Amino acid sequence: MNELTQVSSKVRKEDREERFGHSGQIIWLTGLSGAGKSTIAMALERHLFNEGKNVYVLDGDIVRIGLCQDLGFSNDDRTENIRRIGEVARIMADAGLLVIVAFISPFRADRDNVRNRVSEGKFTEVYVSTPLEICEQRDTKGLYARARAGEIGEFTGISSPYEAPLSPEIEIPTESLTVEESVERITSYLN
Repeated sequence: MNELTQVSSKVRKEDREERFGHSGQIIWLTGLSGAGKSTIAMALERHLFNEGKNVYVLDGDIVRIGLCQDLGFSNDDRTENIRRIGEVARIMADAGLLVIVAFISPFRADRDNVRNRVSEGKFTEVYVSTPLEICEQRDTKGLYARARAGEIGEFTGISSPYEAPLSPEIEIPTESLTVEESVERITSYLN
């Protein structure tokens, strides 16, 4: 028996858009560990903030330390991790923020579930399409080497799959684009 009650805000979405000068939206960066998601997300946040936008980054490592600290890396836990962050991002976007999400989010179905929970046109999937070998070269933490040595189980791209988006709104090949060019590609799409 569900005894929860949906409470509606007294502030209309249109009022928030008028106040902020933009509507809320989720910009979802997905890709392998070391692809450049967090770097691009932080640069994009600064760029949009400098333009006067209300923007916030939800980063995979930061959220796992807090909200999702009870989750591991099994497929079910990864799905729950994305469900939780998707719900937080949806609430923040409903409040009128531009929410930049930087998560590996390895499964297409999980990303699609988040997309399906937000209004049409309010979810932009950005595939940070860096080849595995480049991600391994960039790995300052040594995670890929440890995963290949069997020290880390369920590591995306090595012992656990990554399902690349089939038709993302934006693709960022970081082996050929700078951070600035990546931010420009995203902001051009958003405008």
